[in-house]
Amino acid sequence: MKFFSSLAAAASLLATVSAHGGVGVYTIGTTKYQGWSPYNSASGQKSIQRQYGSFNPLLIADLGTANIRCNNDGTALGTGVSASLAAGDTIKTTWTQWTHRPAAVLIYMAKCPSAGCDSFNGAGAVWFKIDHAGLISGTEGKGIWAGDQIVDTLNWTVTIPKTLAPGPYLIRHELLALHQANNPQFYPECAQLTVTGSGTASPPSSLLVSFPGAYSATDPGINFNIDSTAAMSATSYPIPGPAVWDGTSTGGGSGTGSGSGSGGDAPSQPSQPAVSAAPATTLVTSAAPAQTSALSCEPVARYGQCGGSNYAGCTACASGSTCTKNGDYYSQCM
Repeated sequence: MKFFSSLAAAASLLATVSAHGGVGVYTIGTTKYQGWSPYNSASGQKSIQRQYGSFNPLLIADLGTANIRCNNDGTALGTGVSASLAAGDTIKTTWTQWTHRPAAVLIYMAKCPSAGCDSFNGAGAVWFKIDHAGLISGTEGKGIWAGDQIVDTLNWTVTIPKTLAPGPYLIRHELLALHQANNPQFYPECAQLTVTGSGTASPPSSLLVSFPGAYSATDPGINFNIDSTAAMSATSYPIPGPAVWDGTSTGGGSGTGSGSGSGGDAPSQPSQPAVSAAPATTLVTSAAPAQTSALSCEPVARYGQCGGSNYAGCTACASGSTCTKNGDYYSQCM
């Protein structure tokens, strides 16, 4: 009986982890920047992404903690690694594996001090939203949501406001999973950027928020029951947080990414960029350790990630466990 209980617990954990995820790769132009590998040792990892511990979600109880900032307290790694792009450029994020549906997508930025992002943990009312999308079409209970795109393709593309003043910034991607009634799950990750260009604009203070502080458990989009009678007929979803900054000094917008919408407004179908022949991409190896062999890395602990598409960590498991494939995007030591 004890064996079967342990087996059931392991299967339950695998099912839970396989339904969670985080941003694993950032693509700017033809350059890919590897994200953090949360289940591997921090030793030797260098990434534009802030360190975080697991694919597990944050919950309503975490809204008052600094962990809601970047899936940790926002503390920098001190590696000096950031990705450079011009204002008006796009940045594509690729998740390590699928997450729950339905879900909203929210993307924020924060200006770092002139000394750079390595000395900045994202505290204070410094965050402004550059994109968000929630319900795209249909009803809340039975409709198409922005997060469906990430479940289906694992990708999301957003444009940096063209008028944004140059400098060091954090970018924060967040999925808000709404599959459990009144018990949403938050999946935020942050990365360091250096924005270039001739822009001069910054968002007004009225659109700046802090983490924690931007969300409340009583916000309609958080205190939300996807299974309620009202959700079966409602055709708009109130996305939490401030309005999207549209790049002007005073105004807000309704979203600028590959799937855009606005809380309370009529939902719209997301537009996709035209498909064209893609140039060769370059993986920035300085932003992450190279794929390591079973003989040259610290074995991954049981239940840690050991493989999958875009994975760049150790593939050897600790004694007593084996690297087990769970789809194309995630393998786990079991």
